[in-house]
Amino acid sequence: MPTGPALLTDRYELTMVAAALADGTADRDCVFEVFARRLPHGRRYGVVAGTGRLLEALPHVRFGDEELAALRDQGLDDARLLDWLADFRFGGDVCGYAEGELFFPGSPVLTVRAPFAEGVLLETLVLSVLNHDSAIASAAARMVAAACERPCIEMGSRRTHEQAAVAAARAAHLVGFVSTSNLEAGRRYGVPTTGTSAHAFTLLHDDEKAAFAAQVEALGVGTTLLVDTYDVVQGIRNAVEVAGPGLGAIRLDSGDLPTLATAARRQLDELGATSTRVIVTSDLDEFAISGLMAAPVDGYGVGTSLVTGSGAPTAGMVYKLVERDGVPVAKRSEGKNSVGGRKTALRRHDADGTATAEVVSSAEVEPREGDRPLVVDLVRGGEVVAPASPPEALAAAAAHHRRVREALPAEAWALSRGEPVLETVTA
Repeated sequence: MPTGPALLTDRYELTMVAAALADGTADRDCVFEVFARRLPHGRRYGVVAGTGRLLEALPHVRFGDEELAALRDQGLDDARLLDWLADFRFGGDVCGYAEGELFFPGSPVLTVRAPFAEGVLLETLVLSVLNHDSAIASAAARMVAAACERPCIEMGSRRTHEQAAVAAARAAHLVGFVSTSNLEAGRRYGVPTTGTSAHAFTLLHDDEKAAFAAQVEALGVGTTLLVDTYDVVQGIRNAVEVAGPGLGAIRLDSGDLPTLATAARRQLDELGATSTRVIVTSDLDEFAISGLMAAPVDGYGVGTSLVTGSGAPTAGMVYKLVERDGVPVAKRSEGKNSVGGRKTALRRHDADGTATAEVVSSAEVEPREGDRPLVVDLVRGGEVVAPASPPEALAAAAAHHRRVREALPAEAWALSRGEPVLETVTA
């Protein structure tokens, strides 16, 4: 039987807590920071996503009888550790970038201040949520940009873990995907859901026209008919004959999509179905969407590439101890060093409101005109600062993302590989 999120962690988090309890360091006041050392190769910016899901989970990180029994079964039977876990409730502070914000190398995306044992216990959960959701949102944002205001639909549930599918649908909607095929994402987060039929429904019937007629009878003429089970030209002819010129849309799921979409638009217009939309699917990513820009396409359905981060399935974020009892500490490993001390961050803008730099500092920075502070309080004393329902939190994150994207310089929208569009400046 599934338990809460407490065991969604790595064993070494608990062995560190056990050792710290034994030597008296568990209560040292510590600051942990989440940041990415670099963006996925060639990406211009990242999108912070998953913060809302993390805040949902935090109050439920508790160790009840089932969790403690599972730890004993795995050999974690230190009595001091188990007693501490039985009473655990996170009581620290969390601040960070608002969900939907953009991030760059070194951005202090999340900061946790708590006694060492409490802070380190959250590491794996924090990273698993933020790395997954930020990777999906960052890829989805590129697809939305490539679509140039044509709607994108998330439909990748069958290409990933069943719970990851829900999180992916949420992350995609945050950055502008209009709907999802995933019903649980609709229930849990209020993401609009959509869907009509697959090729199996056409193959179920004796002929294509019978399948179309059944679908129109059930869903109305505004439905989307999948026309490429057999011959596309005949499929479009059958679709319009059955539904009439008021047919909502056709869907193309295979073949040379630019050529097929152009021919389909011409045929639909000739048949009088001038308002019928052309929706395309079939292994789309941001590059394929961009390649369809000149084609008469009205919307895109994206699956595999979206839920796998379009080649970057993780955001590469790390969770590092940067301060202990008010003293900066830092890792000095070659290629994996960190900067000690708790950070603040702001985004610098020019006179036109275009973002020009990410300013990160371990000290207070005197803001200039046009600077925007990036770090907001999320949790104080273990309590979420501004609790909201899951749909409300997602809507707020989506609105914030729309606002901050508008300030990016034009080169941010390039799909070609390049450096981060904003330089991270250490003040």
